[in-house]
Amino acid sequence: MVEYLSIIDVIVAPLLLIIFYVIGRGMYLNHIQREPYYRYFLTGMFMKVFGGIAVCFVYVYYYEAGDTINFYHDNTTIVKLFLKDPLAAIRFTVGKTDARIWWAFDFETDWPYFFNDLYASFLVRLTWMLGLPTFNSFIGQTMLLSFISFFPIWRLYKVFVLEFPALQKQLAFVMFFIPSVFFWGSGLLKDTVTFAAVSLFTSSFYMIIKLKESYLKNFILLFVSAWIMLKLKPYIFFAILPGTAGWLTSYYLQHIKNRVLKFSLTPILLIISVFAGYIFLRTMGDTLGEYSLDKVLDKAISTQQDLKQEYYQGSSFDIGEFEATPLGILSKAPIALVTALFRPYIWEAYNPAMVVSGIENMLLLLFTIYLLVKLKVVYFFSYIFKNHLLFFSISFSLFFAFSIGLTTANFGALVRYKIPAMPFFLGSLIITNYFYNEKRKEDLKILLEKKLLS
Repeated sequence: MVEYLSIIDVIVAPLLLIIFYVIGRGMYLNHIQREPYYRYFLTGMFMKVFGGIAVCFVYVYYYEAGDTINFYHDNTTIVKLFLKDPLAAIRFTVGKTDARIWWAFDFETDWPYFFNDLYASFLVRLTWMLGLPTFNSFIGQTMLLSFISFFPIWRLYKVFVLEFPALQKQLAFVMFFIPSVFFWGSGLLKDTVTFAAVSLFTSSFYMIIKLKESYLKNFILLFVSAWIMLKLKPYIFFAILPGTAGWLTSYYLQHIKNRVLKFSLTPILLIISVFAGYIFLRTMGDTLGEYSLDKVLDKAISTQQDLKQEYYQGSSFDIGEFEATPLGILSKAPIALVTALFRPYIWEAYNPAMVVSGIENMLLLLFTIYLLVKLKVVYFFSYIFKNHLLFFSISFSLFFAFSIGLTTANFGALVRYKIPAMPFFLGSLIITNYFYNEKRKEDLKILLEKKLLS
């Protein structure tokens, strides 16, 4: 039997906070003179850590059950197995889960809940070793994971600051201070790791394409982050591919000066990118399992139907029935996008966590409407194509939101699943608004100069 919160947590948590502060303070002092945006480093790091601690308390004392508790149970089980039979724990970590490993567990170690769950058990393989230095502390494991996962997000923030240096403060809010993101994205959950993987993938791709630095290191990080997404939530990798292909295509096209040649090559490169992605996903069919191209549409239907069942205690919603065909899926695009990005509405909240999400969604919806009206919709899309990172950001957030809105029919799941999309979507809005304001200032300056000359 696992005790979720104990005296070990009371001892381990303060020690970890001290260690994190010493590490964070050192990094802050080493960089703040050359990189002023490091003023957000310590605050962002501790928001992430405290978000993880909050998840522990909410799940133990409010929900009294849930995925994070189950992941902690399994991590504790593997730690006990490691202390009893290290080779069996190593086989579990790097090999296939088979009967031989199952029979290595006993009443002393307990048995893992997610042993036969392909995706959930992968998170256990990634995180169970966090139990060793924290003496199987629930809060300790969560704090370590939130601390480690902060650095890929900080790396992504640095990339956005390099591209948009005038928006350091706004982008810091987007990356570190959105309530639902630093809360749901900091616990011992798949969402914490996948958001970090998306951040690592994006920053590594940027450094290869734009900065042209540390090719080997960044290719390795790109591969590792893609592998993590495919192993935990393959649909996130599906959502990141279109923006990546568009970014890569536009990067090569920008070096072509001949407009006719550029116009001719654009559709060819796009077709090649799409075809290459299709071949890649086809060859990954066995690895993707139920998320393979042959099964992904049926998976969308079955997932949505499951999340509408009565045992979700009234937190379900319905975007309507659809067929498992490309046209059937596309017909639900508008409602799926609105649902993923802006729901639950404040009047749909059924507990305190949903109320916070509802307020957050309402503010995001109002800002989106304001910006679309301000930019007259057409100009909004014209600004998106002005910058490769902005194009990738909006493409990923919309593709990802579409897949989440299509396959999720439960608000509790929705607020967690959409975490990776939120910083990219809100960041895209802020960057677009900045472009518009700069253009207005430039136009006003030209107008004043003309008046002075006349």
